[in-house]
Amino acid sequence: MLHKTKGVVFRFTKYGETSIIVSIFTELFGLQSYIVNGVRSKSAKNKIALFQPLTLLDLVVYHRENADILRIKEVKCFYAYQNIHTDIRKSTIAMFLNEFVNKAVKDQSHAAELSDFLIESLIVLDQTTSPENFHLIFLLKLSRYLGFGPQTNDEVLGVWLLSKEEEEVLGKLLVAEYDSIIAMSYASRRNLLEALLRFYTGHIDNFGEIKSIQILKEMFN
Repeated sequence: MLHKTKGVVFRFTKYGETSIIVSIFTELFGLQSYIVNGVRSKSAKNKIALFQPLTLLDLVVYHRENADILRIKEVKCFYAYQNIHTDIRKSTIAMFLNEFVNKAVKDQSHAAELSDFLIESLIVLDQTTSPENFHLIFLLKLSRYLGFGPQTNDEVLGVWLLSKEEEEVLGKLLVAEYDSIIAMSYASRRNLLEALLRFYTGHIDNFGEIKSIQILKEMFN
């Protein structure tokens, strides 16, 4: 059966000579895998660009319950990023977020709400003029959609400690929106990111290492 849905590309892998298998988080069905034939052929006219990580798509898809790999009938980008690919700060954050959601987002429940959140957040990242704290606020917001959102500093930190100043900043981040202005030092931003990564590691099995974190730290150092 055919369905119209929005989606966010998480990743793709090459398949065969000219095809790919792409993982897309859809508003109707959550995380799904689709095979796209011929997209890497010379005659594909750069259609592979539609399946780059974090691309925002309008889709018409075939869906069958319990199918491992499905097919796409129609696809188009509904929002073309203006700044993420040209602003090195935003592209670094986007690389980090893409690796992060690939590790953290696995559940199919609340797909529409989570899809809306991801789409709206990525558009905000593209349009913001102050992205320095975006990833910290994103991680806290995402945790609520994943079912373990913290209400207090202690829920984030557990047995770990931060400085008094950093704990005050964390309290502000817990209630922040993307446009909130929260001053902090580079060192505090790194420490808070580490605290949030520990928080996620405690809630998601086999969370593993985020390889892009070092690039992110250097960008805002």
